Amino acid sequence: MKKKFFFLALLLLSTAACIKTVDSGEVRPGPDAAVTIPAATEAASEPSPAIPNLRAELLDGRNKSTVSPIGSFDFKNYTYELPRGWQNPDGTTDFTLTGGRIAPVPGAISEDMSDEEKSEIRQRRRIGMAYVTTKFLDLTADGEDEAVVILKVETGGSALPHLAYVFGWKDGAPHLIWPFRTGDRADGGLKDIRIENGLVVVELYGQDRFLLGQTETGKITGDEEQLCCPTHFTRSFYKWNGTSFLMQGKRLTYSTADPAITPQENLGEKVNAPAKGKR
Repeated sequence: MKKKFFFLALLLLSTAACIKTVDSGEVRPGPDAAVTIPAATEAASEPSPAIPNLRAELLDGRNKSTVSPIGSFDFKNYTYELPRGWQNPDGTTDFTLTGGRIAPVPGAISEDMSDEEKSEIRQRRRIGMAYVTTKFLDLTADGEDEAVVILKVETGGSALPHLAYVFGWKDGAPHLIWPFRTGDRADGGLKDIRIENGLVVVELYGQDRFLLGQTETGKITGDEEQLCCPTHFTRSFYKWNGTSFLMQGKRLTYSTADPAITPQENLGEKVNAPAKGKR
């Protein structure tokens, strides 16, 4: 009897050494079972590239002062006209910066308001504006610097288009000679404005984006990219004829990754109207 009891106890101990059960029903290896050590966790993925500073050239130290009288004018406290095609809901066509800014007035409307209340709120709505910088350049080749005042439109949303105002100096006050608006960052946003070889150079982000009068052109077919990170910019040239700035020569589209690569000329004509672009 003792031998049977001893043999049964030994059998139970051997079984327990091989398998241990838990309340959850999971079966785990016993102490004599082989254990697999998990591989080391893979290294963290590479960080995303930093978002480029698209206003670096606008805000650098070039052309920030002048001996011309216009250099001492306070453009942070001034009344500007809205671009062509823009007006406030109440019909007014200007805005005044105070301390370099005018805040947006969104004017929220709810369904429980009366028609009169809704109309009154709509009339009060305003887009905001903020002063960015002023560059002083002799854009008209008359020996005197003009002021290029650059403002940022504040819509209350995420869009960041720019307005530029080119002022001459006449009768002791600024005289507006060329207002223009540009797009939103990679979508035709303003990259730089400067003088080269007697011509006004304007660079806009995007493929074949250039100024046509007071506005920037629309995007060409296939020019789709993230607003934060343009892959191309377009350089175009202008000359003052006494009354307006006229485009000169070809429009050049460069790669932002490597501007040394040969640019593409008048790209929109080749993409949107291939037959015309081959002429």
